[in-house]
Amino acid sequence: MGYLVYFNVVRADEVVRSPYNARQDNYAKYITRGTIYDRNMEVLAETVKAEDGSEARVYPYGDLYSHVVGYNVHGKAGLESTLNFDLLTSNAFILDKIKADFADEKQPGDSAVTTLDTSLQQAAYNALGSFNGAVVAIEPSTGKILAWVSKPSFDPNQVSAQWEGLNSDENSVLINRVSNGSYAPGSTFKLVTTLEYMRENPDTYGNYTYDCSGVIDYNGVSIACYNNTAHGHEDLGNSVAYSCNTSFSNIGLSLNQDSFQKTAEELLFEKKLPGGFGNTVSHTGITAAASDGDKMMTAMGQGKVQVSPYHMALITAAIANGGELMTPYLLDYTQNNGGSVVEKKMPKSYGALMTAAEASQLKEYMKQVVDYGTASNLGRGGYDVAGKTGTAEYSDEMEKNHSWFVGFSNMDNPDLVVSVVIEKSDGAGRATDVAGAVFDQYYNQ
Repeated sequence: MGYLVYFNVVRADEVVRSPYNARQDNYAKYITRGTIYDRNMEVLAETVKAEDGSEARVYPYGDLYSHVVGYNVHGKAGLESTLNFDLLTSNAFILDKIKADFADEKQPGDSAVTTLDTSLQQAAYNALGSFNGAVVAIEPSTGKILAWVSKPSFDPNQVSAQWEGLNSDENSVLINRVSNGSYAPGSTFKLVTTLEYMRENPDTYGNYTYDCSGVIDYNGVSIACYNNTAHGHEDLGNSVAYSCNTSFSNIGLSLNQDSFQKTAEELLFEKKLPGGFGNTVSHTGITAAASDGDKMMTAMGQGKVQVSPYHMALITAAIANGGELMTPYLLDYTQNNGGSVVEKKMPKSYGALMTAAEASQLKEYMKQVVDYGTASNLGRGGYDVAGKTGTAEYSDEMEKNHSWFVGFSNMDNPDLVVSVVIEKSDGAGRATDVAGAVFDQYYNQ
């Protein structure tokens, strides 16, 4: 009886709304699937009825929203899956329901108005160009997700016709790289390393110095800065700004590995991420028995560290928002066929990932990255940006790498967090350029 009470009372709503609940598909016999809109009421998915009464799901923007909006055939994906219950629920006015019953027609399903912004989505999509990768943009003060782009993409209007090819595609086109992509974060992970160093040295981290000659050799392990650049005498802020590999290798050797792993877990490594997007769990590979080489590589975001662009966006959002992470969300509200709001989603705090003082210091370091460091090509559009770049090697050949950027705009009251990864950019594509296009669109639209 306790089992029945638990599932029928405590978890009743969760069970009913679960996309795995096959009973929901029966609702489609009586209810016309509702429309999905962006925040400006642009149609992202709708059901179109033909003269013979047959229905077809149509996606006006084609592959622009393929991964985040998803599809409704051969199973479901994206918002078509997570919002399945809402879209197949009718809160139509009673007279509309009576009219539909008398005409032997389906009831109109509720519609979903999302937080997505088509202008930002298009800017991110266009900026990625022919590269595979991912872009996600979030309001750090609310958790609203404004853009979610994954490439390679596909046309959800053609999923039925192309299903076999999509499943066998060598580029794994169906993988949502924002939440399920798993990459070495490269130097973006130095934000995590910096936080750990600050925590282990709360009174002295401001006095940190290192003389970078371009290469560090330690117990048979040799690590070089990008292009063997010798950065000279550095403090901790300049080590972040110039993304100095040798300095961070030096820092990595000094860290307590148990404490480092604890900090990583507080930043959501080894955990299911908030938002309910079925993310890939991120890993650090940190162990108490780590070799010197492992410590050095981990500190600079290589080695066994694996993370998704979505996860890096959450860490950045917490930094931007004074240490507090707001739970990310895509659904703003649902409405009935007459436009009346059925349910409104409100911003909700997930919790603090770090203290306000720690977040403030990391923001200052990230601002230096843009002011004179590795992201100095940003912040030239009448707004200020703080961020961290990353170049993550994916093979033994150093020139083969992914390009990363995580950052936010408006230091005093952050407006927008952007996380970008370009797969196999190999120096030909810069994540900072993609992020810059998104920031430009946000402020100039």
